Amino acid sequence: MKTDRRQWMAMALAATALFAGGAAAQAYPEKTISLVVAYPPGGDSDATARLFAEKLSQRLKQPVIVDNRPGAGGTVGNTYVSRAKPDGYTLLFTPNPFTTAPMVLKLAPNASYDALNGFDPVVLSAMQSVLLVTHPESGIKSVADLVAQAKAGKQLTYASPGAGSPMHIVAEWLNRAAGIQVQHIPFRGVGPMIPDMLAGRVSMGYVTLGAVEQHLKSGKLVAVALTDGERTPLLPNLSTVAEQGYKDVKLGAWNGIFAPKGTPPAVVKQLNEHMNEILRMPDVVEKMATFGSRPVGGKPEALAKINADDYARLSKLIKDLNIQAD
Repeated sequence: MKTDRRQWMAMALAATALFAGGAAAQAYPEKTISLVVAYPPGGDSDATARLFAEKLSQRLKQPVIVDNRPGAGGTVGNTYVSRAKPDGYTLLFTPNPFTTAPMVLKLAPNASYDALNGFDPVVLSAMQSVLLVTHPESGIKSVADLVAQAKAGKQLTYASPGAGSPMHIVAEWLNRAAGIQVQHIPFRGVGPMIPDMLAGRVSMGYVTLGAVEQHLKSGKLVAVALTDGERTPLLPNLSTVAEQGYKDVKLGAWNGIFAPKGTPPAVVKQLNEHMNEILRMPDVVEKMATFGSRPVGGKPEALAKINADDYARLSKLIKDLNIQAD
């Protein structure tokens, strides 16, 4: 059977493309990589990103820098990465408000992105516990105390790292389940919440463990409950909101690394493999525990799945709770 000239050309072009793709993967990386964090320095997202950047830099033999781009509930930094050149040199490290913020915020065209289809997932890096935390002078040491104060007419406020965050959602979920109204005070990330929580300027906060662990140990803040579906070995004696009488109120947090849509698969694969190795390092596991994080890893599809599952589940919850930006 003869092969005509057009078939030969098609085969040659395919071979050239395959070679070019392999060469590009072998050459990557050739310059500095930016790991964007859409929140200010000082929170556990920033600290975790800096840990990963250090380890990736060692493995890739190129600088990996953390680029903080806060604003609009994380959407400024997320949008920036969604529009970056898809070459593997601009990556996004993000907690899961990435999925929900666009559902809540009225985004300007210069701060909008497609959480489901606008990125290539790289790795699901960790799961995190979310805590309800109070100031010791608040008198709130349990969910029952919180509900009693609210129903007695005390004007209570809660801090969250932003409108549309899991912390915002679970707080409003508890408000509805308990028949109370605690006012939302949104902040630009976890880090900026802490001074107001320590000073008692807000009655309570919904926050990841790493950001407040030292303050819990010192007694400057009090852990009231976990919002996850189960307890964490990092705080084995702390019960969940569900255990304290509100069995359906269950919501934790995750974080992961995304790349702009269209990043070469070979580059995504390389980054995923490196991150899986990093997440198994004993010193990384130990350090992540101080952030209240449990390393996960796995294929990019694991991140895609949890993002899609949250999109479906939480979009319904946001609508049912009528959650909007304050």
